[in-house]
Amino acid sequence: MLVQEAIKSRRSVGRVKPDPVDRALIEAILEAAVYAPNHYLTEPWRFFVMTGEGRQVLGRAYAEIAREKMKDEGSRGGEEFLHKQEAKAFRAPVVIAVAASPSEVKPVIHVEELAAVHAAVQNMLLTAHALGLGAIWRSGEPMYHPTMKQAFGLQEREEMVGLIYIGYPEMIPTSVRQLTYADKTVWIDQE
Repeated sequence: MLVQEAIKSRRSVGRVKPDPVDRALIEAILEAAVYAPNHYLTEPWRFFVMTGEGRQVLGRAYAEIAREKMKDEGSRGGEEFLHKQEAKAFRAPVVIAVAASPSEVKPVIHVEELAAVHAAVQNMLLTAHALGLGAIWRSGEPMYHPTMKQAFGLQEREEMVGLIYIGYPEMIPTSVRQLTYADKTVWIDQE
């Protein structure tokens, strides 16, 4: 698949089959990630690949965050609600947690380190699509919670940037009308 074709045809795939994904395909996705541009070649990314029962690490973090939120708000969601939160980790046969691990040695700007990791995630999504897999980049409030950082052993300066759910598509994503580049571009010419 040509790069332009992959960019234009890739869509988030939120529903995938439970079928296992071959490790070689996962490794190809990770290999693509580390080719993302990054200032000073800091390579500020970390990946946590979860398959099978390994997804329970994420599931427990989701449930613990929900339990804490219920306690703080004085609400009662019950065990069924906590089970649903835990089950989020099992929506795909592969989940890759992606974290930013900014350099402590080189003179880097924090936001540039995050941008590099976001570029790595885009490489992952495009590669998954090119390999015939469906993927979706999930984030949201629980991902930024200290419990999530703790679940993956992240240090103070590190932070989660995405949870990438990957599997074989169960659905064909619909096209989304996109604005053209002309709708968002200002040309500044000097003659």
